[in-house]
Amino acid sequence: MRIFKWVVLIVVVVLAAGVLFAGWYDRTGQKSDPNFDARVANPAYPVAGVHPKILMDEAHRNFHTASGRYKPFADLLRSDGYVVASNAQPFTADVLKGVDVLVIANAMGPDDHETRPAFTPEEETALVEWVKNGGSLFLIADHSPFGSASSRLAKLFGVTMYWRYARDDRYHDGWDNERLDFSRANGLLADNAITNGRAAGERVSRVVTFTGQSLSGPPDTIPLLRLSDGAYDWESRKVRFPAASHLQALALNMDRGRVVVSGEAALFSAQIDPLGIKFGMNRPDNNDRQFLLNIVHWLSRAM
Repeated sequence: MRIFKWVVLIVVVVLAAGVLFAGWYDRTGQKSDPNFDARVANPAYPVAGVHPKILMDEAHRNFHTASGRYKPFADLLRSDGYVVASNAQPFTADVLKGVDVLVIANAMGPDDHETRPAFTPEEETALVEWVKNGGSLFLIADHSPFGSASSRLAKLFGVTMYWRYARDDRYHDGWDNERLDFSRANGLLADNAITNGRAAGERVSRVVTFTGQSLSGPPDTIPLLRLSDGAYDWESRKVRFPAASHLQALALNMDRGRVVVSGEAALFSAQIDPLGIKFGMNRPDNNDRQFLLNIVHWLSRAM
């Protein structure tokens, strides 16, 4: 009886400690790495010359912004010669005028309705027309609620978002099956102009993502990150959906415009959690940083 009481006490203490740790972790949160090196040795757009404009959406309750979790993203592109600005207005033809690349990262639906469409039909129409006329869109949307909030817009470009949590029990980074490993060695990183870059020094060999969702695109899709035959979309311990043939990042041409869609956002960040663990572009064992540069080079027609 006494042993039983001790076991119960230990269990209670462990559970309480777990709750306290989780609360502390959530309060402290994941923050941009203050030591991230955003310098680019050979900018695509040097000081003397043209500097394309990148507009980062902050009008739709975006989880990633240029001054927040995507500060390393914005700093890196500024170092590469781009003019990076933020937008807090609904999308219209006037707002998009003069913009070379529009970045939408993890938009959410209205208050208390995060999974509803983040954009009005009028905004979606303006975006599609802008792309058709030569604009370049970089749409980034994680697992639900972000995928749910952007899926209607993505569908207008022929892209299906599956909303759930992409996992792979074989091709993952370390012990975590939500940290997906895409490499030339395992055949899941596509070989094309974007992943090869403009020169040998820009060639991407390995990309690591951090959960996200899976995607599929129209027949003329340019695959970037392929999910393996054993990958699946996780919903719960008992519910999973096969994700074989799905992608986690893709590119496509639409009339005169270009679109890249990513089903994961953290790979383009450089974050550090309360335990000091890095994830994103600040990790030395992946090419996530170069992958971002190559994508934006393609969108801005630098390649």
